Amino acid sequence: MSDNRLKVVLCWHMHQPDYRGPAHSDFQLPWVYLHGIKDYIDMAYHIEAQEKARAVVNFAPVLLEQIEAYVEQLDGWLKRGERIGDPLLAGLAGPGLPLDDGHREALLKACLKANEQNLIDRFPPFRRLADMAKKALRERWRIPYLSDRFLTDLLVWYHLAWMGEMPRENDSRIASLEEKGALFDQQDRRALIEVIHEILAGLIPRYRALAEEGKVELSTSPYAHPIVPLLLDLETTREAMPEAALPKAKEYPGGEPRARWHIRKGVETFERHFGFRPKGCWPSEGAVSSQTIRILEEEGFEWAASGQAVLHNSLSQHHKARELPENWVHRPYTLAEGKTRIFFRDDGLSDLIGFTFSDWHADDAVGNLIQHLETIANSTSCDPDCVVSIILDGENAWEYYPKNGWYFLSALYQRLGDHPRLELTTFAKSIRKNLGIPPSIPSLVAGSWVYGTFSTWIGDRDKNLGWDMLVDAKKAYDKALQEREYSPQQLDELEMQLATCEGSDWFWWFGDYNPEAAVSDFEKLFRAQLTHLYELLGVAPPAYLSRVFAHGTGDPAKGGVMRKS
Repeated sequence: MSDNRLKVVLCWHMHQPDYRGPAHSDFQLPWVYLHGIKDYIDMAYHIEAQEKARAVVNFAPVLLEQIEAYVEQLDGWLKRGERIGDPLLAGLAGPGLPLDDGHREALLKACLKANEQNLIDRFPPFRRLADMAKKALRERWRIPYLSDRFLTDLLVWYHLAWMGEMPRENDSRIASLEEKGALFDQQDRRALIEVIHEILAGLIPRYRALAEEGKVELSTSPYAHPIVPLLLDLETTREAMPEAALPKAKEYPGGEPRARWHIRKGVETFERHFGFRPKGCWPSEGAVSSQTIRILEEEGFEWAASGQAVLHNSLSQHHKARELPENWVHRPYTLAEGKTRIFFRDDGLSDLIGFTFSDWHADDAVGNLIQHLETIANSTSCDPDCVVSIILDGENAWEYYPKNGWYFLSALYQRLGDHPRLELTTFAKSIRKNLGIPPSIPSLVAGSWVYGTFSTWIGDRDKNLGWDMLVDAKKAYDKALQEREYSPQQLDELEMQLATCEGSDWFWWFGDYNPEAAVSDFEKLFRAQLTHLYELLGVAPPAYLSRVFAHGTGDPAKGGVMRKS
């Protein structure tokens, strides 16, 4: 086999925001464990099953901590009957169910949050239960008449529908429950909880084993997933959007120390779970600036990655568009005299997987992707320094594919792995094989993988209000730490609470173009987290934190969890 095959990197970013309430109280939304039993388990299995499969898997540190928290809670329930701090999972576990109509209504709504075609219609018993639940929500007088047996069956089927294909095909307990179909008892509920516990408990060891085998390169992101360039300088928004409206605040106070804290805490969390230091970093949302890359290099990272539009904007500062180097996106770069390699996402190929191929036959989809890669290989003459970076969300796309992307992912790894002109590899391995000196960019135009800008997190009225609230809280934090005495334990708690408030996902969801329910969930939780920070400081929270400030009426593609680049 030729040594100058075109290097292809599949980089899957696994990220969920911190869904725990203030002080790490109950989980407000169930997406960590649901994606755990469906997507994280299946994504690992596909790599295990194909001998030549290789990938980069990036775990947001706060996701690792939440997986760990679920494992501990389920272990406590199974061994000692301790309470589970997730309403949906606690409802499944039982033995009792909520008595009041409000909580029962909340369970009905929660059990309808699933893809209609691939998660509900696929299972006729679940479809019938879902239809009954919808009718009860339309005619709310029916809710008190719904029996515990109905709610139990609905909860069991919801979790069976969210189950990944790997456990569905290989765990006899899942097969037995699906065959039974109805009238589930407490023994059935416990068996399902045991399956969920085993899957979640095995996730991190499974990915660690893949890393030790050399099939996966594991990388990390800053701890609570903040937009690092905006912590460093809000004005960098205008590098790609010169006319953008900005918050009233001129800066985020102490932004660089906070950025470094998130980077270092992210590495520390990663090391605690996987036992080694990562070589690479996917900055939260691929958000970079020249200063961000310099800091990542100073913190010891060999590589980072961002979006194609960031590279285009940056190269266009120094070249006319028609003079850009051929295959300019398919190679790593360095910043000025730096050493950290920066890889840039091929937006077209990545978006095909995220938004287009779900409606195609798997063989046609993979064939189309390979055709694109062969065209690139032809145009680069298999230049050994070329790397095609396919980077996308590792969890949210698959519910739009038949059988959780099973056919597509199986064919993807097999056909790419067997292709004589393509080499599945990782970013770290591609750096070691790189023969030439990578091209240098004098400076970066700050932006993210979404549109090459920060418009998803700043510039909108509601987003800017969120930033002003966060800046107010940081000023109160800094002032209180100067004027008051806190114990070491209190200081740690304050620092972690501030980190939660600095996460990017709050700002992602603010904006009227997003769905009403999602905006409401995140807006309410953001205000609760900021309020708790003031409470920990012993400072009265501003009155505006008691008022709703963001609404949503939109209906974006894929529910808004992903964006086309």
